[in-house]
Amino acid sequence: MRIGNGELPSFAFSISGSRSSISMKGLVIKNTGSWYTVRAEDGHDIESKIKGAFRLRDIRSTNPVAVGDRVTIEINKEGTAFITEIEDRKNYIIRKASNLSRQSHIIAANLDRAMLIVTVNYPVTTTIFIDRFLATAEAYNVPVKMVFNKTDRFRGAEKEAQERLIELYTGIGYPCSRLSARSGEGMDDLKEDLKNKITLLSGHSGVGKSTIINRLAPDAHLKTGHISEYHNKGMHTTAFSEMIPLPEGGYLIDTPGVKGFGTIEMEEAEISHYFPELFACAAGCKFGNCTHRHEPGCAVLKALDEQRISRSRYKSYLSILKDKDENKYREEY
Repeated sequence: MRIGNGELPSFAFSISGSRSSISMKGLVIKNTGSWYTVRAEDGHDIESKIKGAFRLRDIRSTNPVAVGDRVTIEINKEGTAFITEIEDRKNYIIRKASNLSRQSHIIAANLDRAMLIVTVNYPVTTTIFIDRFLATAEAYNVPVKMVFNKTDRFRGAEKEAQERLIELYTGIGYPCSRLSARSGEGMDDLKEDLKNKITLLSGHSGVGKSTIINRLAPDAHLKTGHISEYHNKGMHTTAFSEMIPLPEGGYLIDTPGVKGFGTIEMEEAEISHYFPELFACAAGCKFGNCTHRHEPGCAVLKALDEQRISRSRYKSYLSILKDKDENKYREEY
C-alpha cells in the first residue's frame, strides 16, 4: 500500500444479507466498541453491529468501522441492524493501536478537516506529538488547523513559547488560531470556521476539547475533567468516538484524548514527504533516495544548519524514522 502519491487504499466491502431484512444506507455517528450508532437516511438512529468476519483489505485495524463511515445496514425485526457494507472513504486519520505493534486504529473517516487542540502547558503538548499528528494527516489527505487553547492562562515564558509555535507552524503552512474556551475568547471565530463542515477534534486529554464542544453545542452536555496536579496531564473524560451536530450546521467528531501518536503504514523513503518544508528542500539533495540523516550533498541537512528548517521538526522526522526500527508502540510523545 502506498499513501505518498495521494491515493488511499480502496475500502469497499460487502456481506450478503438476509432477503427478508430491510437494507438502508446511513452514517456512523458513534462507536462504543462492539456497537455502532448509524444515522439512517430516514433520520432515525439505529444501533448496529458488524455481521460476521468483517475484514479490511490491505490494512489490519482494531476497528474496521469508524465514525464518519457511510455504510449500508440491514435492519432486523428487533429494530437493530447489521452493517453489511462500507463505502469508499475519501480520507481518514489513523494511528498505531496502543500496545499492538502491527495493528492500526482508525480515529475517524470522511473528514473535511481535523482541528488539533494544543496547549503549551496544563498539559504540555510536545512538538513531537504535534508533528506526528500533522504527518499522518498529510499522508491521508486530511487538512489540519491548529487551535492553541487556554491562552488566558499564559504569561511570560509560556506565552512566548506559544507565539513561537504559532510562528513556526504558520510559516510551514498550517493555519493557527488562539482560543480560550473558558472565557469564550475566540469562540465566535471558531464557530464560523466549523460551519457546515465535518471536523475531527483531537489532542491530549485535558487540552479542553470537552469544554470547547459544550460551548459550540450546548446540548452535548459533555463531562469535563481536570489536570492531574502531580503529572500535569489530563484525565480521560470521553470514552468513545461520536459525531456531534453543530447548531450552525456541520459536525464535530469527539474522540478520547490521545496520549501518544504512533505512526503506521509509512514507507521510510516517503516520511519526509509528509513534512512540507523537508519535502521542498529535498528536491536539492544529491541522491534521490536521501534519508536526510548523513548523506553527502543533502539539501535538508544544509537547510537545517542554516536554520531554514526547525530543529524540533527535524527531531520529529527522525523519531518517525526510528519507528521503523522498533517493534513496540512508544506511548508518550
